[in-house]
Amino acid sequence: MGLFSTILEKLGFGGAQAAPAPDAAASSSPTATASPAISVVDVVGQLEQKAAANAQKLNWKTSIVDLMKLLDMDSSLGARKELATELGCPADKMGDSAQMNMWLHKTVLARLAENGGNVPADLLD
Repeated sequence: MGLFSTILEKLGFGGAQAAPAPDAAASSSPTATASPAISVVDVVGQLEQKAAANAQKLNWKTSIVDLMKLLDMDSSLGARKELATELGCPADKMGDSAQMNMWLHKTVLARLAENGGNVPADLLD
């Protein structure tokens, strides 16, 4: 199981199967437009609840490290690089951990939304 699937599972997404990346979905035939109903997961509510119960002050809204810590995941540089690779991080951002982290945080939240997560627009910008 990939790291993103682990994130989905920890947030209670049914089946923990990540939706295909947008470019993979675009390559499918135009007649295959029907998709199964996706139940909405209250991502913010769950993360806020976890943050309130956590002794550490974790800012999951801006930090991928804190987001991963809140989900009891390995947040080491190696784990973040693995997740970034899994999600298709551009090579130019992979060499700069700060840029990779910012890209990764935005991408994880966007992918949560794509998979039926209720993520506010201000966290996706």
